[in-house]
Amino acid sequence: MPGAQLAQLIGAALVLAGFAASQAGWLDTRSMLYQSVNLAGSLILTAVAASGRLYGFVLLNGVWAVVSLVALARIIFRREKDHGQ
Repeated sequence: MPGAQLAQLIGAALVLAGFAASQAGWLDTRSMLYQSVNLAGSLILTAVAASGRLYGFVLLNGVWAVVSLVALARIIFRREKDHGQ
């Protein structure tokens, strides 16, 4: 299996695992783990799409990564604020 295909499968598996876990009630979508899994998977998929010049998928997964990163940053800053009080 070529490396790009393996990376695609890993990225997709990460995003889908987080989604499935949230739908099953095992993982809160506002948790660090959920956002981290989404960020990792979407970054992998963005990189693979960029290398293949698949710009629609770069846009889709790139925005997914940015949204996940912002959500993750909010979680981290909220925790720091809560622990600082």
